[in-house]
Amino acid sequence: MSHKGPRPVTRRQALCQIGNGFGMLAFASLVGESLATAGVLDGSQSVAGPRALHHAAKAKRVIFLFMNGGLSQVDSFDPKPMLDKYHGQPLPGGSVATERKTGTLLRSPFSFKKYGQSGADVSELFPHVGACADDICFVRSVYTDIPNHEPSLLMMNTGHTQAGRPSLGSWLTYGLGSENKNLPGYVVLCPDLPTTVGPPLWNSSFLPAVHQGTFISDKTERPDQLIGKDFDPKNLVSYLHNKEFTLPEQRRELDLLAKLDKMRPGGDVKDPQLEAAISSMEVAYRMQTEAPDVFDIRKESEATLKLYGPGSTARGCLMAVRLVERGVRMVQIYYAKGDPWDHHADIQAHRTTAKDSDQPFAAVIKDLKSRGLLDDTLVVCGSEFGRTPVVEVGGGAGQTQNGRDHNPFGFTMWLAGGGIKGGTTYGATDDFGFKAIEKPVHVHDLHATILHLMGIDHTKLTYRFSGRDFRLTDVAGNVIHDIIA
Repeated sequence: MSHKGPRPVTRRQALCQIGNGFGMLAFASLVGESLATAGVLDGSQSVAGPRALHHAAKAKRVIFLFMNGGLSQVDSFDPKPMLDKYHGQPLPGGSVATERKTGTLLRSPFSFKKYGQSGADVSELFPHVGACADDICFVRSVYTDIPNHEPSLLMMNTGHTQAGRPSLGSWLTYGLGSENKNLPGYVVLCPDLPTTVGPPLWNSSFLPAVHQGTFISDKTERPDQLIGKDFDPKNLVSYLHNKEFTLPEQRRELDLLAKLDKMRPGGDVKDPQLEAAISSMEVAYRMQTEAPDVFDIRKESEATLKLYGPGSTARGCLMAVRLVERGVRMVQIYYAKGDPWDHHADIQAHRTTAKDSDQPFAAVIKDLKSRGLLDDTLVVCGSEFGRTPVVEVGGGAGQTQNGRDHNPFGFTMWLAGGGIKGGTTYGATDDFGFKAIEKPVHVHDLHATILHLMGIDHTKLTYRFSGRDFRLTDVAGNVIHDIIA
């Protein structure tokens, strides 16, 4: 007998379809579409704990300090005496092919000095970071593919220049799960949505949605202070608290949902989409008690608060340390919305952004060390690209200014803790700091190394989607074994 009229819809189908999908509804209403705790590890049937590692891990967690906009390497960690000698003269080889028209060589207006037993050269912009030089490996030969913000930000965060690939943090939680079932596995901190790219920088893409990063705005009414009078950790995740139902009432709802799931046809076979949605609701429920506590930096000692200094970057850095201490797999801190390090007009603007970042960046290393966490916490610091050693000729008016254009061909990032060989410098740019010429490190190599330190073979961490196996490093990437202790 043929069925005339609407076909019946199962409860599971309804949950997946109503409100743009149960998973989307749960994420949007409870955790901003971004809980990334216990995850579907193989894209098939189960939400489970961590996978077995491919090899012994040196790091368990990652803190990524991101200076979005583009830190100038020749003004921070890669001094070039030849810039002083040939200041005002053309760069040998002709004009550079970056994004904007450029002029003659521009020496750095900042002085450098050597720090630590390693004698690392660090600019006056970063004296606190310089004081930690013996814990740091400066990689001076990083390069990327495209000289503008959006594709370079995507490359540094997802391993691809176009939106639509999973982020580094999503790959890590997919491969390793979380150490704390009451908090997201991957958290992103910034006063406002960073850059025009926004969520694609921490998305899970085709990986199960439970691995997407949780964006939390750490903005307060007094951004110049670490803790203003208005500071309340509950405001950071205001959507987390259900004003309509008590915790026991929410618990009964979740228990009922679990029972209904078992009653559906084929209930013995777990549906990954539904499992991820239920898991996200469970985490949101548990976060109501633990999240306000972990974000309450008022509980830290006066000495710790003084160590980080004032400002939103300091607040984000301190929160990051508290989060990884509680078992969050990866925390990423952006300086601010837009491209705040993008100093085309005058490189002297680096003084402001560096002053806001230097002390808290160093505090992350010092604080992790004092808590006994530095040895197995990997700290990564850098930008989406560097800046040119030549002056930018800006505004279309033909007037030479004191700024620098984007430079994807050679720039510096630094790493500390988590199995990194401190007190070292790896690779080099040319005499003027324009292009990586010694031991060049592509972003894929950096990602491969981060995964390796976390116990993952980057060639084996794959996910089949749309008929092919994808991975963070695409079909490239080499582990930089020389920087590993």
